[in-house]
Amino acid sequence: MTIPPDPWARFRAATRARIALGRAGDALPTAHALALSLAHARARDAVHGAPDFPALAAALVPWPSITVHSQAPDRATYLHRPDLGRRLSPESAALLPPGEYDAVFVVADGLSATAINTHAAPMLRAAIARLPGWRLAPLILARQARVALGDEIGAALNARITILLVGERPGLTAQDSLGIYLTYAPHPTRTDADRNCLSNIHAHGLPYALAADKLAWLLTEARTRKLTGVALKEGFGDRVLESASDRDPAAPHAIDHTSSDRNDV
Repeated sequence: MTIPPDPWARFRAATRARIALGRAGDALPTAHALALSLAHARARDAVHGAPDFPALAAALVPWPSITVHSQAPDRATYLHRPDLGRRLSPESAALLPPGEYDAVFVVADGLSATAINTHAAPMLRAAIARLPGWRLAPLILARQARVALGDEIGAALNARITILLVGERPGLTAQDSLGIYLTYAPHPTRTDADRNCLSNIHAHGLPYALAADKLAWLLTEARTRKLTGVALKEGFGDRVLESASDRDPAAPHAIDHTSSDRNDV
């Protein structure tokens, strides 16, 4: 008996989405059911886990680092009270000495510790390599932190721009997606409209080299034009994107990743 070709095979090869999984009786085939359960468990672990900030700080020596905490005292409170994740604890605010900085990098656990543990160190190395001559504040490692916490941190340090790396809300196909948010003249009164975002940085999304190239372009434009947000449109250019694609074959699949916040700032 000849088995007919699977008409869905070419579609499954083009996406990581779970399509045409078939069935065993009235349920999913066992292999797909187990894979779905594993993905769900990994997503839960990403949300409830903790980033290894000591390891991250050690990986980036001699760059000095400061660990801070939001006003959310624990993970359960953080998940139920987004507002507390947007403000620094008083003890943490006292740890931030103001200076004359062009930018401050903040690493926030957000909603995926997996993303931070996997991607933060290589992404930071790629980013700072593209910023020669920039006066960078100490690296800030922020626990129980949402995106808007970067505004208060940047203001306290007197940094011109805040660059916040955050673990994005995990899904069943990507539990380790990293996002980067830029805010010029950070202040607690800033809103989503004042930020630019690069999202979906992970092995099957936006690669480090291309993300760093786009980030450097946005930072240069932000410093020159003294703004970020809706007034700063993506204009990275096809020529530069094509050049990055030549360096990284994954780049053509992740050209446009400037998006709105995925982490409920």
